[in-house]
Amino acid sequence: MKTTIDRREFLRLAAFGGLAFSSAFRLAGSPAQAAEADEFYFVQLSDTHWGFDGPANPDSRGTLPKAVAAVNSLSEPPDFVVFTGDLTHLTLDGKERRARMAQFRDIVAKLKVRDVRFLPGEHDASADRGEAFQEFFGPTHYSFRHKGVNFIVVDNVSDPAGAIGDAQLAWLSGELAKLSKAEPLVVLTHRPLFDLYPEWGWSTRDGARAIELLTPFQKATVFYGHIHQENERTTGSIVHHAAKSLIFPMPAPGSAPDHKPLPWDAAQPYRGLGWRQVEAEPKEARYEIREMPVKAG
Repeated sequence: MKTTIDRREFLRLAAFGGLAFSSAFRLAGSPAQAAEADEFYFVQLSDTHWGFDGPANPDSRGTLPKAVAAVNSLSEPPDFVVFTGDLTHLTLDGKERRARMAQFRDIVAKLKVRDVRFLPGEHDASADRGEAFQEFFGPTHYSFRHKGVNFIVVDNVSDPAGAIGDAQLAWLSGELAKLSKAEPLVVLTHRPLFDLYPEWGWSTRDGARAIELLTPFQKATVFYGHIHQENERTTGSIVHHAAKSLIFPMPAPGSAPDHKPLPWDAAQPYRGLGWRQVEAEPKEARYEIREMPVKAG
């Protein structure tokens, strides 16, 4: 008798077994498996802050290459990789900004994944409204479709005030008008669209307008970065998932006087840093998230 284990089941088994990485594992070719071909997974990495130099991460030039190597070591490559902003650390020097982006681009070019997508964070785009970012990585907002899931990238950082803006909201409305409200929809952005903690800039000035546009879609999910930690929140039927950083963790919302980087712990290096695998089941509009830590070596 042949045994069949799909990727979702393997993820569950891997989680219980404490494996460092997970992938699909198939032993039988059957019509049922062919029907599952639309299932896929992608990798989200966020807040790499290339160019940062400080005690919060004494391995600031090593963490990103470690993450790239970890993704490359996966038994089955993801369908795509997405970086959800703050690729580089803020600098007001335009020449240095481009130098950092070039260095970041060259490092992530080593990913053994055909499809790598980018969106800006405020560190990348707020100083020049995304000019340098677009030179290296293309549009700051766009849409695409992958195996039955509609993806929309929203730019809520190029405006220094942290707003999406009327023009982009009109574009978003137009993109959503093309879609069936019954199909799964994933929004990728940097800042939270809702007011997580506005005192720290953990919000989008006109995010409520975006959420209003998304609300009719009962299968909408948002993946974002910016806050350097896991966080799950629901607004109506929309679930919002924040990702860890690859440079330094930050305190939980409102738990400290300011959102300064948490101190590096030499006894537990890379604690609080990580990236994630997202297993997508388009037919059920379900996403199983597996958090992956950064490891030494």
